Amino acid sequence: MKQPLAYIHPAAKIAPSVVIDPFVTIDANVEIGEGTRILSGATILEGSRIGKNCTIFPHAVIGAIPQDLKFVGEETLAIIGDNTTIRECVTVNRGTAAKGKTVVGSNCLIMAYAHVAHDCIVGDNVILANATQLAGEVIVDNHAIIGGGTLVHQFCHLGAHIMVQGGALINKDIPPFVKAAREPIAYTGINSVGLRRRGFSSETIREIQEVYRYIYMSNLNVTDAIERIEAELPATPERDEIIQFIRNSKRGIIRGYFA
Repeated sequence: MKQPLAYIHPAAKIAPSVVIDPFVTIDANVEIGEGTRILSGATILEGSRIGKNCTIFPHAVIGAIPQDLKFVGEETLAIIGDNTTIRECVTVNRGTAAKGKTVVGSNCLIMAYAHVAHDCIVGDNVILANATQLAGEVIVDNHAIIGGGTLVHQFCHLGAHIMVQGGALINKDIPPFVKAAREPIAYTGINSVGLRRRGFSSETIREIQEVYRYIYMSNLNVTDAIERIEAELPATPERDEIIQFIRNSKRGIIRGYFA
């Protein structure tokens, strides 16, 4: 259903079941999947690809050009997965030549006033709370929950199943399965509640805790801690995910905090 007071470019590809409220703007080179609703005042610009059963709230802007002076008009995308909710005044910029696309995955909740900058890759089942700001080329892995008002430095990598306190300033990578809080941002334990809610067994949670004891509580540097983990702890998918994350970290991981 398309309101006559909405502007829809004739070249936009919109599934028949999409609901478009008055005063929506939809540009050329836009694709919107079945069952999605675009609420009044939202703006969907060139290069946007929005999946099925999404809801885009008033005054959100999807697909605006990057806020990057290196951008010279190259054709890039802003991709939103299925079943994702984009709340009021959210901005999701499209990519640059660096990656060619900005991606927000499926089943995500991007709360009001959040910003997802150029070339960010946000996984599935992610929550970005109100006014969270992701700088360019940030990666957020599946099931991460980022508290409101958090600022994330460009190129940071936030691991899967993490919980970050609101108002955090993040300038290092946050490895998977942890809670991060304090000022400056630091490891404060395992996100055990979130892991249990997602079906992780008590045994698996204990194994994850043991890995992080080596990393944060052994008085070893990170390189030595990983060598000890590989030598002394049995291989599991979670152990290996943590090790790979840390080895691939370009900005270094957050430090531990213990009162």
